Amino acid sequence: MGDSLSESTLTQSEVINRVVNLFEENMPFNQLLGVRFVTEDDSIRLEVPWDDKLTGNPLQKILHGGVTASLLDTIGGLTAILSAVKQTQDRHLAALVERLPTMGTVDMRVDYLRPGRGKRFIATAQVIRKGSRVAVCRMELHNERGDHIAFGTGTYMLG
Repeated sequence: MGDSLSESTLTQSEVINRVVNLFEENMPFNQLLGVRFVTEDDSIRLEVPWDDKLTGNPLQKILHGGVTASLLDTIGGLTAILSAVKQTQDRHLAALVERLPTMGTVDMRVDYLRPGRGKRFIATAQVIRKGSRVAVCRMELHNERGDHIAFGTGTYMLG
C-alpha cells in the first residue's frame, strides 16, 4: 500500500481512504465483479449492477451464490477493518497499518433467503462484536427494491 502508510503522522480518515482504495483498486476480483464502494456519512456499502456474467442459474437468471457470498465477505471484512481503524487513536495507526496484511476471514456463514434477482445488489454490514484481534460482523445483501436476498455472519482476524 506504499511506504507513506507506515508514517506515524497518519490520520484515521487517511487510513480509511487507503483501505477502501486497496479493496477497490488493488483487488482484481472486486473489479471483476464490478463492485462499487459507496461511502456515506460514517458507513460504507457495496453496490454491484446486474451483469449476465454473474448468473448462477441461467434458467431463472439469478445471481450466482458464490457472488452473493463474495459480496458479503468483502463488506464484512472491510467493515471489520474500518471499525478497527475508527477505534484506534492516531498515534497507534501506524501499528494497525502494519497488521493489515495479516487481516482476513476466519469463518463465514451465508443464509440464502431468496433468489438473487434484480438490477442492482447492495451489501451492507455492521460489527456485532469486536475484540483486539477478532471482529464478528453481520452482513446483508438486498436488491434495488429492498428485497432481502441473503445475510451472513463473518469472523475476521484483525491481526
